Amino acid sequence: MIKIILADDHDLVRTGIRRILEDESEFSVIAEAKNGEEAVQLCRKNAPDVVLMDVNMPGIGGLEATKRIVRMSENTRVVCVSMVKESPIPMQVMNAGAFGFLTKDAEPEEVIRAIYKVAAGQKYLDNEIAHSIAIDKLSPSSENPFNELSSRELSIALRLTKGQRVPDIANELSINAKTVNTYRYRMFDKLGVTTDVELTHLALRHKLIDSNLL
Repeated sequence: MIKIILADDHDLVRTGIRRILEDESEFSVIAEAKNGEEAVQLCRKNAPDVVLMDVNMPGIGGLEATKRIVRMSENTRVVCVSMVKESPIPMQVMNAGAFGFLTKDAEPEEVIRAIYKVAAGQKYLDNEIAHSIAIDKLSPSSENPFNELSSRELSIALRLTKGQRVPDIANELSINAKTVNTYRYRMFDKLGVTTDVELTHLALRHKLIDSNLL
């Protein structure tokens, strides 16, 4: 039996995925999380085989949660899920230790196939995403400036595009506000922007975020 934890801040999404997975006799959804912190806590308590992790969640978010879960247990495999795929997100989550990456428009059969593969210790990416990651690795300074950001800078960038304040970001990431601002201005310099509004416009242009989620 493959023990699974679902982590997504939308109840409707978790319900839909649970219904898909419950049709598989080899799957058991043992817990659900609404944010990154809950996902980490539930993994510590339940030791799942697989976590389906939404990247863009409240709190520490899916990227940071993935890092913590991977450090905590080598036996738990994370499959990250996102609305966007043309950005550095897939490469960042794989570098963070995720075993797979899916987009939210993936067919049910693909979700099931991904879980079986990562539970067996194999990486899972669909062909389009694998090609995108390969291009990013071959052209690290390509036309997408977000490829230049570290995982922590990207994590902070995503929070800023959602309108989060520096003190709130500092609290979520367990660092001080001065450190957040240091990352922020370093990121601004790399991207050639000077304000959070310019950052958001740039993120939209390069499909780092979905305009429907703003």
